[in-house]
Amino acid sequence: MIFFNWLFLTIFILSVGVLTFKMYYYKNLYEKEAEHKKILKATLNEAEILIKKYQIQLQRSLGNLDLLNEEINKLKNDIKAVKSRNAQYRIENEQLKRKIKELENKIEALL
Repeated sequence: MIFFNWLFLTIFILSVGVLTFKMYYYKNLYEKEAEHKKILKATLNEAEILIKKYQIQLQRSLGNLDLLNEEINKLKNDIKAVKSRNAQYRIENEQLKRKIKELENKIEALL
């Protein structure tokens, strides 16, 4: 009977020891997981802040690109207008040269 009592007591102590070990093990594991979650949450918050910052910078850049495109289009229109005026001046210049040539021919004919 003493042997069974001793055996029961030994099994009980070992069971309590194993359960205590498991309890501390899982508690430690839970605390580590909670710490990892906390770090992950902080990292995600930092990532969200960076994403918002880059979105703002991108929107500003796109706004600047729109302004640049408008300026480029204005310059293109100005260049077209200058080319058109130059073409008109060439035509007028050619007409004036022909008239001068005609007048020179008439003057020569008169002399």
